Amino acid sequence: MSTSLSATIDVQAPPAAVWAVVSDLKRMGEWSPQCKKMAVLGGEPKLGTRTINLNKRGPLVWPTSAKVVRFEPERRLAFRVTENHTIWSYELEPTETGTRVTERREAPGGTTAVSNLLIRVAFGGQRNFDGELERGMNATLAKIKAAAES
Repeated sequence: MSTSLSATIDVQAPPAAVWAVVSDLKRMGEWSPQCKKMAVLGGEPKLGTRTINLNKRGPLVWPTSAKVVRFEPERRLAFRVTENHTIWSYELEPTETGTRVTERREAPGGTTAVSNLLIRVAFGGQRNFDGELERGMNATLAKIKAAAES
């Protein structure tokens, strides 16, 4: 099982503009091919904020929940998915022409047995699933770029 996947994109917008897009978790469904809805509990996102998420892949639909575990405005945001223990993060780095954004999915202690079984049985195995997630990250970052640059 892969413990870390990532994708990076350069955005022609300052970190504040990119942060406004990335930190608006309610809009995650606009960016992500798999996370179709993210409901933020308790107002604006901050450290400790919880979310309820609806994910979809083909005919499969499943809920997850997450907690914001890193929140540094204009620098980094990360949330940990309760059900599979993965951490999804966005890191912003100023560049001469704007901002470099890296999206990362980490599973420092591995994922849960249930998650591993579903990946094997329903998602075509780990290699296939990792490839799909990386393509999804690139698609997500392209949409974040378009939104931040507009």
